[in-house]
Amino acid sequence: MTEVWGLTGGIATGKSTVSAWLRAADVPVIDADVIARQVVKPGSTGLKQIAATFGRDFVTSAGLARKKLGQLVFTHPEELERLESITTPLIQTEIRHQLAAYRHRKVPLIMIDAPTFFEVGYLIHLVDHVMVVATDVKTQKERLMMRDGLSAADAQARMDRQWPISQKVAQATVVIDNGGTIAQTRQQVVKWLDANKFGNSNHLKRGDQ
Repeated sequence: MTEVWGLTGGIATGKSTVSAWLRAADVPVIDADVIARQVVKPGSTGLKQIAATFGRDFVTSAGLARKKLGQLVFTHPEELERLESITTPLIQTEIRHQLAAYRHRKVPLIMIDAPTFFEVGYLIHLVDHVMVVATDVKTQKERLMMRDGLSAADAQARMDRQWPISQKVAQATVVIDNGGTIAQTRQQVVKWLDANKFGNSNHLKRGDQ
């Protein structure tokens, strides 16, 4: 029987690192962010719908004018709702399509990697369990400031767009604590893979990833 897990965390808590390790251990990962970009690629139905809804000014020859559209939707919640009404059904359809394909192959585990797993709502109905990659809030904020070159206020504003990490942890089946060293975090992932007999953790044990 195939288990479906959600993989999430807060911004700059290390979810992407854990996701990369899982892929390296031969665990199938469905990346919601990748799909979100695919559904608005040049020539896509999603991009055409965005152009019709928001105007051609938000579409370039290379595709979506992400920065310009982002500035609009993050300052006008009603515009964000309009955008999500276009993209969410397309993303959900593709996630379900990939889930069906993996289930057909009878893989033991599928991960759905989504930074806003809880926030979007519908993903919780597609999974059996949820893994949350977490740090304390102070560490999260410091890492975000360093990673993206942000002021404390800007980092906090980005964090505030997501659920607090404590709220996500409260709903998790498994929590990966990424507040320590990278080796300590990797060991938690290895232990989880081995305990559940998922994937191939051997090269993670050697520290190759």
